[in-house]
Amino acid sequence: MLPYRAHFRCIARCEGQYGLDLVIYRCPKCGNLLEVVHDMEALKQHSADEWKEVFEGRFMSSKWPYGSGIWGKREWVHPGIRDENIVSMFEGGTNLFWAQRYGKELGVEELWVKMCGNSHTGSFKDLGMTVLISAVKQMIADGKEISAVACASTGDTSAALAAYAAAAGIRAMVILPRGKISTAQLVQPLANGASVLALDGNFDDCMAMVQRLATEEGVYLANSMNSLRVEGQKTVGIEIVQQFDWEVPDWIIIPGGNLGNVSALGAGLNMLYELGLATKRPRIAVAQAENANPLYTAYKNGFEHFEPMVPQTTLASAIQIGRPVSVAKAIKTLKEFNGVVEQASETELADAAARADKTGMFNCPHTGVALAALEKLVAAGTIKKSERAVVISTASGLKFTDFKVGYHESKLAAVPVAKYANQPVELPNDYTAVRDQVRRLLKK
Repeated sequence: MLPYRAHFRCIARCEGQYGLDLVIYRCPKCGNLLEVVHDMEALKQHSADEWKEVFEGRFMSSKWPYGSGIWGKREWVHPGIRDENIVSMFEGGTNLFWAQRYGKELGVEELWVKMCGNSHTGSFKDLGMTVLISAVKQMIADGKEISAVACASTGDTSAALAAYAAAAGIRAMVILPRGKISTAQLVQPLANGASVLALDGNFDDCMAMVQRLATEEGVYLANSMNSLRVEGQKTVGIEIVQQFDWEVPDWIIIPGGNLGNVSALGAGLNMLYELGLATKRPRIAVAQAENANPLYTAYKNGFEHFEPMVPQTTLASAIQIGRPVSVAKAIKTLKEFNGVVEQASETELADAAARADKTGMFNCPHTGVALAALEKLVAAGTIKKSERAVVISTASGLKFTDFKVGYHESKLAAVPVAKYANQPVELPNDYTAVRDQVRRLLKK
């Protein structure tokens, strides 16, 4: 049997390959980002049915480390990590929610929402961070000097980094845009003991700062330009197909900011196709906030050129990014998957989140962007009503209670009219008043 192996390679296919235990983020020849490439011939030693049996046998298992949806697919993710170095918090295995009522309102026969926020730190960033921190832990165990792991963040990346680094006993450093993330997101890395630096500036400024620190101070970079993060995040597409009994949906809609999640989604789905576990590829729709929409603008000009932008303030703060580092990977993925890009205004994203909430969800604003894009694509006929669509919900709405409260109190400046606002009815402590109000409500 050939051993399972993986290495870094330039996305522009420059000659050379680099070990996953090297501290490297870009191609030393051309400066492009790297991607993780697996030895497909080794993986093909198992048939598609054999891989399905392996993955089904491990899914949500109590045997270490297979309770993790990521490490249950370890041969496809990072085959070189030893068990003792795996840092896992039971990430993955999240609910594929059948949005029956919401789909019926839109006229979509099969609408599902992948609840990635049902994770340890409340976002899909856990999927990638378990791989990156496990790799760092092994590097340190093997003698590499890594003093700290650092990231720029609009909230969720910092939470995942801080939690997994704390579990591994590795120092974490986080650079955030001051005043531009929710209180819950700020508290998470603080609670886990990370060193948090709140910068006057936006995410792109923080990203430039952390890249310079990685170069000049030797801290290990944990943002999605590090392809080890992408390897964990790619399992979301694999897991969706597995949860459909290995049937591929017609569409997957995903919010896009720094765009590492887009290429990650494509990477996992490509492996399914190439190894015979899937007979087709879904179409991918990337959803952006109108106030931070550089990919949408590039899509509208046929990807002939990409122009970074200075993003405007958006309720979807985690994707308020104007200079996404993974844009080249994302465009490549969209071309491979016959993808589209749609945008959502502030009112559209807030109303879509609230409308879906009324059918049983509790959506973060970034999921609201994806839901608004879904609504627009269905209305335009791009997504057919007979097609099976999956929206990826990236984070728990519980991390954005200010957004939810502001919407229902009609206090969001960016949303002049909150279409689905719902307020408590204040009454005296009097049975007659309560009874009369109940009767009025029951007549509606």
